Amino acid sequence: MIEFYYWPTPNGHKITMLLEEAGLEYEIKGVNIGRGDQFKPDFLAFSPNNRMPAIIDTAPADGSDPISVFESGAILIYLADKLDRFNGGPDPRGKIAVVEWLMWQMGGLGPMLGQNHHFTRYAPEPVPYAIDRYVKETNRLYGVLDRRLEGREFIAGDYSIADMACYPWILPHIQGQDFADFPNLERWHAAIKARPATERAYAVGKALRDEAQPMTDDAKAVLFGQTAR
Repeated sequence: MIEFYYWPTPNGHKITMLLEEAGLEYEIKGVNIGRGDQFKPDFLAFSPNNRMPAIIDTAPADGSDPISVFESGAILIYLADKLDRFNGGPDPRGKIAVVEWLMWQMGGLGPMLGQNHHFTRYAPEPVPYAIDRYVKETNRLYGVLDRRLEGREFIAGDYSIADMACYPWILPHIQGQDFADFPNLERWHAAIKARPATERAYAVGKALRDEAQPMTDDAKAVLFGQTAR
C-alpha cells in the first residue's frame, strides 16, 4: 500500500498519474496547503522541506520496514524502479534519457513555470521585469520540449515518468503561451490528456479539492490544467 500525501497541484498530479497508470493500491492523505497542513510536525517528520507530495510505501519490495520518500522526482523514480515500468526499460540509454528529462523538469520546467505563475497571477503587485523574464523563459522551455518531441511520440521512447513529470506543468492558457507555436508539444499534450489514467488522476484531485472548498475557475486552471471529468 502506498500512503500518498497529496494536494492537487502540478507536482501532486505527477504522482497520481503514475499510480493510476500502474494500478497500484494507494490511499490519499490530503495535505491541504491552503490550510498549512504541510507545516504539521507529523508531516515534517518524513517531508522535511514542508512540501508535498510525499509517500510512505508500507510494503517495500524487500519486505522491510516502510519507506518514506519526499520530492516528486524521487517518488517517480522510486515507484518506477519498484514497478520496473515507465523508467526507460533495460537499455541504459533509455534509462538515462528518462532521468535526463525528469531532471530537466525538476530543475528547469517546474521552477521556472512556477515563477511564471507567481508573478503573473499571485504577486501582490505587478513586477513587469519578472513577468517578462519568466514568460520568455517559459517560451524557451516550451521550445526545448517541442524540439525534443519532433518525430517522437513521447519524450524518451515509450511513455515514462519523464512525460508524467512534464505534462502537468504545460498550461499555455495561463503561462502566456500558444500551442499553435509548438505543434509537437500540442500533439503530445493531447495524447496524454486523453489517456484514461490521466483522466482518473485529475478526477482524484478534483474530488479532493471540492471536498475542501469550492473552487474558482482560475484556481481550477492553475491547479488542474484541464477540466476533470
